[in-house]
Amino acid sequence: MNINEILPDDNLLTREEEVIMRLRALYKQHGYAQYKTSRFEEYTLYTEHKAFLPSGDIITFTGANGKLMALRPDVTLSIVRDISRSTILRDINNSTTSNNECRGVTSRAQKLYYNENVYRSDGNEFKEQMQIGLECIGNIDIKQAGEVLWLASCSLEALSKMIGFDAENPKWHLDISHMGYINSLLNYPYNKDGDSKLSSAHKNELLKYISEKNGAEITKFCAKHGLPREFHSAISNLTEIYSPISETIDKLKEQSISAESDIAITELEALLDVLKEFGIEQNLYLDFTIVNDISYYDGLIFQGFIEGIPRKVISGGRYDMLLRKFNISSGAIGFAVYLDLISAFIDESGNRKASQSNEIINIALPKGRLGEKAYAILEEAGYSAPGINEESRRLIFETSDMKVRYFWVKPSDVAIYVERGVADAGIVGKDILLEQSPDVYELSEMGIGYCKICVAGKKGTEILLTNAKLRVATIFPNIARDYFEKQGRDIEIIKLHGSIEIAPILDLCDVIVDIVETGKTLRENDLEPIETITDISARLIANKVSYKFKQNAIKGLIEDIAND
Repeated sequence: MNINEILPDDNLLTREEEVIMRLRALYKQHGYAQYKTSRFEEYTLYTEHKAFLPSGDIITFTGANGKLMALRPDVTLSIVRDISRSTILRDINNSTTSNNECRGVTSRAQKLYYNENVYRSDGNEFKEQMQIGLECIGNIDIKQAGEVLWLASCSLEALSKMIGFDAENPKWHLDISHMGYINSLLNYPYNKDGDSKLSSAHKNELLKYISEKNGAEITKFCAKHGLPREFHSAISNLTEIYSPISETIDKLKEQSISAESDIAITELEALLDVLKEFGIEQNLYLDFTIVNDISYYDGLIFQGFIEGIPRKVISGGRYDMLLRKFNISSGAIGFAVYLDLISAFIDESGNRKASQSNEIINIALPKGRLGEKAYAILEEAGYSAPGINEESRRLIFETSDMKVRYFWVKPSDVAIYVERGVADAGIVGKDILLEQSPDVYELSEMGIGYCKICVAGKKGTEILLTNAKLRVATIFPNIARDYFEKQGRDIEIIKLHGSIEIAPILDLCDVIVDIVETGKTLRENDLEPIETITDISARLIANKVSYKFKQNAIKGLIEDIAND
């Protein structure tokens, strides 16, 4: 029997299977050999490198020998661990090893690809997710890094074709960042002894604000810590950069404030020259809101996006510092493709689910007073929707010029709609953002919804001054837990859903953590604020991928609101 008679016809393959076969063939063609890893690993591999993992949640079990084991949440850690136990990298670095296709070894670097399932939490539950990706480990020069980026671009193009885009109409971006450049700015402010003014905790806090495009919090942070004006300006500029890399290099040179940042810019410039040879520079954008943990990444990082898929579908970068933790003095760069995301957002025919016009901004408004105030601001800015103020059960409204579509949702659901990409933008209270920690851009304050989150209790209570275990009732368990853990307090969280002012009166708890606007409800129940956790207000947020593909429209909306 001819083998072609038993091989599956292309028409019998699912879209995902077809893409996997094409990507594997692409990687093999460029010298990458398949690497197989165990589905199980010792749990310590992940606890020792938890910051490298995209999710801290790990499925564990006890092995036959009594060791605590884990279902693999990441492939790269397994590959690096295996390589650290071999002599392959020593041979590569000495340039004495000849090509060895079965192990993926060349005289310059070990080139590997994988096609494996990983087991991760999506924030709600654990899922088995299919990943395909590649790793290049050894003597990594700028041309090698350029090839990896080119292969990531080819992978994005293959994925975009999978959901109906053709090569003549690319709807994908490969967005590039550089942790060396970002870290050079974070290291800039020094005290009188020549040491960095910013601790690791401060740097991580700023990285979070940068990743959110959160100019308001960056301004507050710089004012709180007395940081110089040029530092504030440089960090704020990071959040504004989003354009083709070829258009941005010269601007970076103008903004450079240290020799360290000059080095990073030189590397980006050399990388661009290599990428021009591959002919992909028009789809490459610079975006410094892409950040990773500074203890593992100090160079190039990148993410890939496709219009209509509300999350990144490719993530990668250089992770030389991970190798250092395994005592490997080499370079490393790679990326992973998240195929499960593609499957989640296309139907059986390969079409995007709930495909919407790229011209319309979909905005989630919170039901109630905050949403009414938010809509009034948008209406004044020129984005009025007929019928939205009329008494009816309708929940979706469009402006007469079809620029904006509004829908009313429960306040606590706004960030979910935005993060999942159903809404491009939304108006939400800062309390919801602190509690849920959604992966969104926090673009601006709306100037409404001002109040505080406070610890409150019975008048005259001194429970916060004792070392006793504290019973805390709240509708914000994550905010409360984070606040008291930073104080080193032992607490018991009691999750309630409303009317929590009666909880201390009935001795259900010692204190409550809740929103306080005027304090009237507290006073009427013989309670009083004890400590203020944080000030809050309404924020305009956006889905990160929507912002990339609808940047002009969303920026125009923000400018119209500001100019009103």
